[in-house]
Amino acid sequence: MPWRSAYRTTGLFRGDTRFVLGASGHIAGVINPASKNKRSYWVSDQRCDEPATWLAGADEKPGSWWNDWIAWLKPRSGEQLPARTQLGNNLYSPGESAPGRYVKAKAV
Repeated sequence: MPWRSAYRTTGLFRGDTRFVLGASGHIAGVINPASKNKRSYWVSDQRCDEPATWLAGADEKPGSWWNDWIAWLKPRSGEQLPARTQLGNNLYSPGESAPGRYVKAKAV
């Protein structure tokens, strides 16, 4: 989705809304580990009707947007729990081991 179209979705939400624009495409921005600190992103808490106005007032930050998102998310999250050591429970048995047969199935 073009970023200007994505930005317009901020008008659909109320409350604590924040738009962050990554410098890389969505695949590179999502898969690149934050530790690589590649690229940059723009961020602003300002709400505008026009995407160009938002971008003009946004600050460009070096590195991955992931770290910014984690910092934003942390105070909005509950208590951090340890990862499960065993999958499933009394009601739901675990699925199969990764990668799963659907990945191995040959397309016809």
